Amino acid sequence: MSVLSRKVRGFRLVDLIGVGLLVAIIVGVYLAKTVAGRERAEIATVERQIHGEQARIRLLQAEVAHLEQPGRIERLSTVYLNMAPVPASREATVDELPRLATGGPAPKSKAPSAVAALVNGEGVVPGVPPAPPSEAAPVQLAEARP
Repeated sequence: MSVLSRKVRGFRLVDLIGVGLLVAIIVGVYLAKTVAGRERAEIATVERQIHGEQARIRLLQAEVAHLEQPGRIERLSTVYLNMAPVPASREATVDELPRLATGGPAPKSKAPSAVAALVNGEGVVPGVPPAPPSEAAPVQLAEARP
């Protein structure tokens, strides 16, 4: 009797092997499809996170563009630091540059230390910016929307 024609409980051995392989293939395909579905869901989650981060990047770029506007910086420097544009009389011409270079730096005035300013009760402390004026409007930052 050959292996192909041998019967086990009324079924040929080849038929049993074929059914077993078919069941194994069905289980394998089902498991592969399940794993692929899980990975597809993970990919979709990561893509949503990427789109959210790109939106956040665009929002931050817009905020930086707003904060770097020259008019805004000029207004803040005037209000908080009492700065003004350099007058034309303070600008040097090309002919004055050699004289300025040989003259050396301008003499510095002796500034009090931070401790001396606190002890003397002076309002200005070196290295510490002054408090903003009360009439200045606070700067509002844009809120991130999900």
